[in-house]
Amino acid sequence: MSKKADFVKSISALSNDELVSKIKEDEQRLKKLHSAHALAPLENPQSIRMLKKDIARLKTQLKKVQLGA
Repeated sequence: MSKKADFVKSISALSNDELVSKIKEDEQRLKKLHSAHALAPLENPQSIRMLKKDIARLKTQLKKVQLGA
């Protein structure tokens, strides 16, 4: 399976509180990556893009849980 499919499958089992904490944690990681990239180029700048997409997937799953879908 692809990384995306594994990630989506793993977050589908998380509760509302776990999703919120994971989103906050990843947003902090994203801020650190942005600041590190501003100081010196990252070895893999695509990691910023992948992290943004993961955060969006988490937020989508959180919305599904909140709506009861």
